[in-house]
Amino acid sequence: MKKQIDLNSDLGESFGQWSMGNDAAILPVVSSANVACGFHAGSPEGILKTLQAAQDNGVVVGAHVGYPDLVGFGRRNMDIATDELMADVIYQIGALQGLATAVGTQVRYVKPHGALYNTIAHDKRQAMAVINAMLAIDNQLILVALAGSPLIVWARESGLNVVAEAFADRAYNSDGTLVSRRLEGAVLHDPQLVAQRMLQLVNEGGVMSIDGQFTPIEAGSICVHGDSPGALEMAQEVRNVLENQGIEIQGFVHRRDS
Repeated sequence: MKKQIDLNSDLGESFGQWSMGNDAAILPVVSSANVACGFHAGSPEGILKTLQAAQDNGVVVGAHVGYPDLVGFGRRNMDIATDELMADVIYQIGALQGLATAVGTQVRYVKPHGALYNTIAHDKRQAMAVINAMLAIDNQLILVALAGSPLIVWARESGLNVVAEAFADRAYNSDGTLVSRRLEGAVLHDPQLVAQRMLQLVNEGGVMSIDGQFTPIEAGSICVHGDSPGALEMAQEVRNVLENQGIEIQGFVHRRDS
């Protein structure tokens, strides 16, 4: 059976005259687009343009929900009350659904952003707020979560379909966690090295850790970035290497409970 993997990227994050990333260039590379919902980034006009471009490229759309933190780009931790966080997530998904409908597409999954993504990977209270928000608005939505995190178990126990995610440009510890960005070597910059690591991930089910040990990582989607120097080249190299080895790039919405 032909091997498949999803490539996703964070998009729709420009705001008015402030430009972030290159959505037009990255959309032909990926199969899923995590589109900002206005809380950490993204203006309605810009989000609408990204959704239209995703539709034109046949790319699956997901809601990139975050904390209400435009100034901090959603990267600051927030101790938000459960009911408030649940309402925030429902609001963001609903806004993106409306914009998506206007261009003939639909929101198929949710990938939390930044500090929210990292917090709910291990914080059950906030995790359940996000899970319950998804169940309340559309129980067919798929959650994208950090591979190996407790969040995957909590979401599946609640009835959500979940896709585990690996990061193309990040180093891993031998226990499967991401190396802290504060440490040297945490972020990888060599496109060829990154592409070979992702090929190993798909073929062997893991990558070499920062201390040289093979580390199993079960993932149905790979996050590639397009918003920093060299990142687009890296994403293209990942796709080219995988496809050259007979691996199909396909959105995970076609593969339930990956």
